[in-house]
Order: sequence, then structure tokens, then C-alpha cells
Amino acid sequence: MGEFWLHAEAFDAAPDGSMGAQPELLVTDNETNARRLFGAENPSPFVKDGINKCVVEGDRGAVNPKGIGTKASLHYVLPLLAGETRVLKLRLMNRPLPVDPLGDEFDGVFLARLQEADAFYADLLPPSLLPPLRDLQRQAFAGLLWSKQTYLYVIRDWLEGDPATPPPPGHRLGRNRQWQHFHADDVLSMPDKWEYPWFAAWDLAFHCVPIALVDPGFAKYQLDLLTREWFMHPNGQLPAYEWAFDDVNPPVHAWATWQVYSREKKATGTGDRPFLERVFQKLLLNFTWWVNRKDAEGNNIFQGGFLGLDNIGVFDRSAPLPTGGFIEQADGTSWMGMFCLNMLTISLELALENPVYEDMATKFFEHFLYIAAAMNHIGTGGNRLWDDGDGFFYDVLQLPDGSSLPLKIRSMVGLIPLFATAILEPDVIDRLPNFKERLEWFIRHRPDLKVNVACMETRGQKARRLLALTYLSPNRFVAQDRFRRILYRLLDPAEFLGDHGIRSLSRHHAEHPYVFSFEGREHRVGYEPAESRSGLFGGNSNWRGPVWFPVNLLLIEALSQFHRYAGEGFQVECPTGSGHWVSLQQAADLITDRLIALFLPDADGAVPAYGGSAAFLTDAGGQPLHLFHEYFHGDSGTGLGASHQTGWTGLVALLIQERAGRLAQPST
Repeated sequence: MGEFWLHAEAFDAAPDGSMGAQPELLVTDNETNARRLFGAENPSPFVKDGINKCVVEGDRGAVNPKGIGTKASLHYVLPLLAGETRVLKLRLMNRPLPVDPLGDEFDGVFLARLQEADAFYADLLPPSLLPPLRDLQRQAFAGLLWSKQTYLYVIRDWLEGDPATPPPPGHRLGRNRQWQHFHADDVLSMPDKWEYPWFAAWDLAFHCVPIALVDPGFAKYQLDLLTREWFMHPNGQLPAYEWAFDDVNPPVHAWATWQVYSREKKATGTGDRPFLERVFQKLLLNFTWWVNRKDAEGNNIFQGGFLGLDNIGVFDRSAPLPTGGFIEQADGTSWMGMFCLNMLTISLELALENPVYEDMATKFFEHFLYIAAAMNHIGTGGNRLWDDGDGFFYDVLQLPDGSSLPLKIRSMVGLIPLFATAILEPDVIDRLPNFKERLEWFIRHRPDLKVNVACMETRGQKARRLLALTYLSPNRFVAQDRFRRILYRLLDPAEFLGDHGIRSLSRHHAEHPYVFSFEGREHRVGYEPAESRSGLFGGNSNWRGPVWFPVNLLLIEALSQFHRYAGEGFQVECPTGSGHWVSLQQAADLITDRLIALFLPDADGAVPAYGGSAAFLTDAGGQPLHLFHEYFHGDSGTGLGASHQTGWTGLVALLIQERAGRLAQPST
């Protein structure tokens, strides 16, 4: 790489500027501390944690007094008064020292970069956007871009250990051992950069959608990378996350691929078809893995394990059940219904230029019909995931003796069926005669399957057709309308709709916890709007009440899809008062506005995400500095979990973009 020079500004050691000093240069070697890890001798006293030992523990002998090594740090000690801000200038250069490397030229370069960033976002952000929303959106984008990081993880090397060190500990021999093909040496979008580098597959899929607004090339690269042969298992499984590749995340990558492709096509007029086709081909392998590995009985009902929802159920769904048997999962099956429709949508797009893909579109259309039928009738006893008495979808526990039991917990599990929604545009169907013929054949000859799918035959707005797991009737008084019955609970403040978004568990369970008794032991699920109060399956990764952005986004998108089909004439009762009815798009906007408002001051100047504080973090100019928490208190909206995990909460940038775009359009 040649020679580089790092220029570091001197600093005032006292607040009044009476003392000037250079930062201290601390140097060590970037070598493993064998003594600390393995009890072996170090070849050199200067190892990779030497700077930490010097600064934190005061061990001056841990760094090389000669200033020679392969790892270095500048150590600044800045006494600060309350509210004081100090700015330090550093500059890395690959050319010799200019006259004043940190002077006017430095300031000019820095100012130019600021102006370029302002110009970039001025073109991207809607002109009508108010300053607080512009600031929030830019900081969400900044967090996503900041979280890009090099990720190096080669399974074979990790299992074997470094040649110059003792063998790795025994616990390595089990974890990820079946993934010896895995060889990551790439830049990934991480959930956060404060811990060690790690990725989570479904987190990353959600990251890609807002990232595509500012860097579509990187977003496409991420989705392509996850399906490449050095990531995807030869059997078609996608790695879940570093500490357990074999766990199963929801199959949202086809959704993210379509989102990134279609948004770029809308913005530029041209879609990246090679990207779409390349990822589609690999996702076929992943779809086949799901069908072969996660449908235990071959009846189109899927058991995906915890599926990213950690402790949402009565049992740890990733572990053997204490009762024996297995769980027929409403969410696992619904995710597969969504996967089917995403692949159908991509197939139809590709078929417009290559008729071969009409066959694939037909395949996914038919598979979706079978999944929809299975959601209604499963097992020899005709058990259902849908409970007609409660008007909700539940998991069903299948016991070893052949009996079954619905697990009646009103949670996000029962709302996920709404995600499986797709619109068939009439002009697309008319251009694909083979697919249209097969569609009409099913309408005529398979009424037993047609009845399970919403409006496959009935034409909606602009002659559109709708595929969904929940039937939608234009008559608001149809008692059997599953869509309206689910929506009633979704938009009920006493259940899922909070002031700050959709809760992951119904508030109904605060006074009415679900209790499952087995062999004298009670398994209890109650509403917990914040961190879990006991050691649940996912620790404090709590899905028993808080608001999570990714599933809220998918609910918003589903309502918007239903609106595109049903139009303004389809009205639902609004939670603001009896007798007030709104369109489905207005319902989606209501949820969107509540999510965005998490970061904005209310009438009293309090910001919900920061526990109602009137002010949280601000820069020297008084500009608010936002944190993007993992999830938010189901009642107060206070940010919870990792405060620095921009990740999927960065989706607020996407919500702002779409909400502003709709407000700028004339009413339709």
C-alpha cells in the first residue's frame, strides 16, 4: 500500500486553553494474547489488547516504548466542562506533509464534503418535508451507512484454529460445523458496529430496502451475496446469524429483492433484470429447502422454529417441546405463503421478457393455493389454524397421541397471515396467455381451493385481482369476513394498536394471560410492554408487547396492497371513535404516523422514544441527535434493546419517504 501519514491535532489539556499537548501515540502488535486465552507464552510482550491494558488498566508495559508495531492509537485526554464540545482534526494522507495539513485546506475539503452530502439529500428527500423529518431521515440513513463493515469468517479456519496457537476450545466443534463451505470476506450491513462484527440474515434483508434509496448498488450486492455459494448452504438454506447458522429466520429475501428491484425501476425507469433473475434462481433453492425440510407432514403447514420472534410463544419453538410432538405454525405457514407470492410476483415480471418464466409463475400460484387451503384444514381431524370463534389465527400443538390443541395467544403470529398479499395487474395477466389460461382453469375446476383465497376471481379497482390468505368482502356487515375480523383486533387500542405502533402481543393478555398446564407446571404468556421480567427463551429480546419496526412495515404494506385492490369504498372502523370509518390506506397511514412520531416532540416537547424527555441528545448547535433502538415500549414508546442498532429501525427513513410522497400527491 505504500507509505501513509496520519496528522493529529494538538489539544488543550485544560478547558481554559492554558496548556497545549500532543496526543500520546500508543503502539503494540496485532497478535493474539496467547497467555490470556490459552495459558501459553507470548512471543512478544506487546499483543493486540495492549492498548486496552495501558489505557484502562494503567499498564504502561503493555505498549512498545519504541513506538513500533502493527496496531496503534492516538490517546487524547480531554477534560470537559458540563455541556462543552471539543473538536479534533485528524487526516490520513498518502503523500508527504503539506505546509499545514490541518489548516485552511483541511477545512476546505471538509466543507466541500458537507456541501456534497447536503446536495445529495436535497435531491433525494421530498421538498415538502419539514425540517424535523428531514433531520430524522438523514440520521436514519447515516446510521445504516455507518453500519457497513468488513465481515471475515471462514468456517474451516475457525474450526481448525490458527496454526501458531493451541487448538480451539471444544465448544467450537459443534457450532456451525455443517457450514464448512462458508467463506465470508465481504462488506456487510451489520445490525450495529459497537459489538463484534456479526450479521443476521433477516435483519439485513430489511436494511436493504431503505439503503436502496441512497445506494441501490450496495443493496443489490447484499441480497445477491446472501444467495451466493459461499454463503448459502448447498441444500438451499440461508445462514441465519453467526452464532447459529442452522436457526431459521423468516424467508423475507424474495420480498426484499422485489422491493429493491421495483423501487429502483420506479425511480430510474429501468429495472436491473440480471440482478432480479440471478437472485430468483438462487431463491428457488431456498424455497425448495423450506418445502423439503420445514413441512414435517407434507401438508403445506410449516414449522420454522422461533422464526426471529424469540419468546413470542408459550414454548421455545427452537427446542424440543416438553409435551413431545410439534407445533403447526401460523406464522411459519404465513411466511411461506408470502414467500410464494413474492416469487410469483418476480416470475411474472421476468415472464414479460422471457415466456419460460410463465411456468414458474404458475407453479408458485398453485403452491400458494395449497398453502391457503392448509391454513383452513390441517390434519385428519380437520384442525384449523384459523379459529372461527375468536376470529384469529393461532399455532396448533400436535401431540404424540395424535390429538391437537390450539395455542390461543393473540400475538403477531396471528397477524402475519396478512403479509401474504399480492396484486395481479390485468395488463400483466393479458400479456401472459399461458399463465392466464392456468389461472382461469383453477377458477373453473378447483372451487375447493379457490374458496380459500381472497378475490382471485372478483375484479377490484382497475380490474385488479387479489391473492391473499384472508378473504376480503366489500360488505362491512359480512360476519365471516376474516380480514375485517383480524383488522378489528389490529386496530383496537385495547389489543394491538398502541399510540406508537402495532404491539407484538395483544394488550388483552395483560389482564388475561394465556396459561398452558403440563405435568403440574404452568407455562404462562402475559403482556409485557418492555423488557421481559424473567429469563424467557430469548432473554430480554422481548416479543411479548413491544413495537418492532420490521413487522409494522409489513403490516403497513399489506394494508396498502389491500387498498390498491379495494379502493376508497372499502372502509374499516377507525379506533379514534365509534362510527368513524377510514380507508385501508388511511389505516396504514395512521400506523405509519405513530411510528414516525416516536422520534418527534409532542405538544409538550417530550420525545416518546427517549422516555418522554423534553430533550435527549443534541449537538453543539442544538440539533437533535437520534438513537434507533431495536424496539419500543408497547405503551409509552420508550426505546428499548440496543440503542445503537440502527438496523431495521432505520426503516423509519423509508416510512418518511413514502408518507411524504403520498401527502404530496393529489387525492385519488
